Amino acid sequence: MIKVIQETDLLILQYQPDRSEENWVDNEIIEKGKVTIRGIFTFKQDQLIKVDSQQDLYLDISRKFILGSVKDEYYLIDKNILGLQYNLLLYKKMSITKKTFISTDYISIFRKIDSLIKEQIVVGGDKENAIPIVDFERLLNVFPTKTTLHHFANSRISEILKDYLGTISDAQKKFDDHLKRQGSIKATSKVDFFDQYEVEKYTYIRSSLKEMLENWEAYKEDNWQKLMVDFLLLLYPKYVAVLEKVHIKDYYSNPAKPTDRYIDLTLVDANGNIDIIEIKKPFPSCLVSVNKYNRDNHIPKAELSGTIVQVEKYLFHLNKWGVIGEKEINKKRSHELPKGMKIKVTNPKAMVILGRDNDFTNDQKFDFEIIKRKYANIMDIITYDDLLNRLDNIISRFEVAS
Repeated sequence: MIKVIQETDLLILQYQPDRSEENWVDNEIIEKGKVTIRGIFTFKQDQLIKVDSQQDLYLDISRKFILGSVKDEYYLIDKNILGLQYNLLLYKKMSITKKTFISTDYISIFRKIDSLIKEQIVVGGDKENAIPIVDFERLLNVFPTKTTLHHFANSRISEILKDYLGTISDAQKKFDDHLKRQGSIKATSKVDFFDQYEVEKYTYIRSSLKEMLENWEAYKEDNWQKLMVDFLLLLYPKYVAVLEKVHIKDYYSNPAKPTDRYIDLTLVDANGNIDIIEIKKPFPSCLVSVNKYNRDNHIPKAELSGTIVQVEKYLFHLNKWGVIGEKEINKKRSHELPKGMKIKVTNPKAMVILGRDNDFTNDQKFDFEIIKRKYANIMDIITYDDLLNRLDNIISRFEVAS
């Protein structure tokens, strides 16, 4: 049994072995000068807290070790205890238990985080790049225990931490690659049944979208995008075609030689005008910060701000390419358009679909609306909960009309 004890100046780990092997800790320390508990905590002899008497040594088989000591406002835990690159800092006012360090499958929480970054892990408090306690607790709650643990854990941890740590690896791509090898939910058409009844059509879209949102982790990124585009063409009938991987030229990143860029998804309306659509999987807590920053405001998180910048660049390059770009796209992609239609680059706009806002506080909703309106002249930022609300309103309108 493992128990973590918080004292004023020390963080202590208490370990009680089974009666059948009650002396193994003492034997390990005597023979090797150190002991590793549960494959996670490694303590040296000088980190063992000595008992008061020889009698207590035999009556109480539990052993206590110094896990950390207070430095400023943090418990400092030696990197060698947990096998980390840097010493760990935990805010001393946060609640620290065994679950802070160990998952239900006895996986080291901090060693898993450490494998994804190249900097010190700091949880709580006011230090720069510290992970807020509320986000760290969310990480502990979603820490996976199933077959895809290795890849899935890296993906979810990266998603939560990338706003606070700047050296996160591309764990989501690794998870998607794992799904390709293992198999995942296959993309199937969602639009074959809609021919007569508007209520049935939009009710089906709504129920399907809810089901997808409940199992979104199981979808590969490209399958998710294709299924969402099917729905969007029904919700936005002005668009008649979708072009994938549209090639554009970037004349600004390298003035000596134009750079090739590719827009994942481009929508074409009935008049041939094109708009950009950027669809992200519904990662939780990817829109605005949970805590308030900068004069009591909720600020955009990395997923939202990064997507906005990416889309703004696509729009910039499309507009700068102008008539030459129109001819180039038409030359390469005309066979994917209705007969006689020509692509037009006429002040294109963008649609961005990402994230969930169903658990936002009123302050978060207000600040997120401010952010959306700031970019409303060039892009429509839509959450998956916005789409569900829109479907509810459409269905209600048809039900009232009937």
